[in-house]
Amino acid sequence: KSRAAVRELIWHILHTSDMTIALTPHVMENDNNDHEILRQYYEEFKQTGRVILLPDNLTAVQYKGYIARMRFFIGARTHATIAAYSSCVPTMVLGYSVKSKGIAIDIFGRERLVLGIADISDSSKLIGRFDEMLMDEAELVQTLRKSIPNIKRMSYKAVDYLKQLG
Repeated sequence: KSRAAVRELIWHILHTSDMTIALTPHVMENDNNDHEILRQYYEEFKQTGRVILLPDNLTAVQYKGYIARMRFFIGARTHATIAAYSSCVPTMVLGYSVKSKGIAIDIFGRERLVLGIADISDSSKLIGRFDEMLMDEAELVQTLRKSIPNIKRMSYKAVDYLKQLG
């Protein structure tokens, strides 16, 4: 059911904007391969000329480079969403984990654009949150530009604390 809802979200983005969708795999393991799932969406929408599928053999740095150049990011993998947040890319998180909720609270002071399992099966909720992200783009970028440097500073302090323990 969530795959159908994501399909409707892709259709919505293609029909209400001029954006290109870059399907971005993050985990490529046996029985847990993003590229295989994303290829199905790519095959369905490739005739639009506005859906691309990134290859499955890039390094983490290369994937982050692509993510950093995106206008928006919609992701279900924590490390990929962190790559987007840290690059100040407005991000919608699908199928949240406790970590995802906490990260959004650290950045925005609340669970912002984090959708649970039930939510990602509902195309109207996915589309509504995407439209919210689009409408609030400037505010989201401003909040990320303010929050991310502070979070990076805190992470460096954690390294210093760990060095003191060693």
